[in-house]
Amino acid sequence: MVAAVFPARHWRGTGGPPAGPTTTRLPPCRVSIARRAVAAVDGSETTVNFQIIGHRGVMGVEPENTLRSFLHAERAGMDALELDLHLSKDGALVVMHDTDVDRTTDGTGAIAERTLAELRELDAGGGERIPVFEEVLDAVGSPIQAEIKDAAAARALAGVMRRRDLAGRVEVSSFHDEAVAEIAALVPDVRTVLIASRWGTDVVDRAKAVGAATLALNVRRLTLETVERADAEGIRVIGWVVNTREQLRLARAFGLAGVTTDFPEIRRMGRTSA
Repeated sequence: MVAAVFPARHWRGTGGPPAGPTTTRLPPCRVSIARRAVAAVDGSETTVNFQIIGHRGVMGVEPENTLRSFLHAERAGMDALELDLHLSKDGALVVMHDTDVDRTTDGTGAIAERTLAELRELDAGGGERIPVFEEVLDAVGSPIQAEIKDAAAARALAGVMRRRDLAGRVEVSSFHDEAVAEIAALVPDVRTVLIASRWGTDVVDRAKAVGAATLALNVRRLTLETVERADAEGIRVIGWVVNTREQLRLARAFGLAGVTTDFPEIRRMGRTSA
């Protein structure tokens, strides 16, 4: 076990110092978290094991989920690129976040009701076109975290991953437990991520149940208790979306495995101690 010694500033104003050195014995699940937190504060931490993922490329400065955004993220040195997958009417794996095209293009309507050719006619921002998954694979060399929205997308993605032997390059994520379980069954060597924005006390058990090696959790609602429970079960935690220095410091102090971000500046901050 690790003994944590509290200096004078922790007892001032409480009636005086304790009789001797005050130590707190940390349970095993807190040991690695405590060491990483101290390193984040004292500046000794390196960035080798802390992953910074470009969210939809670098959507804070480029049109999200476009080739331009992914290329910018790769040039900025992101450790991996996150993207979202939907199926078009004719079964193409298109890279878009929403179920419809209204927010991010000059068109309207559901992705599932348009063919790939129809989707290609739309402007996804700055003259960019909606890419398909394999175009992104060919355009960049970075590792990819692909978010799937349902089991149907999982089956389509599995076909591409098996054909191109992508289990070592592509990590698959989803908010939906059944989609994570589906891709794991179809591509046995795939690394999977269960995502949650709001969650209950069972979120670690849910990840275990579907074989997810990583939890991606909303950093605004993340607690040390959840990180500790995941750490005790050998499950990595990454935080999303981290767009400020304060959020990056919190992620480091919690001992997270990494973060997703919209901005290349966070990658530059991540190269030095937070």
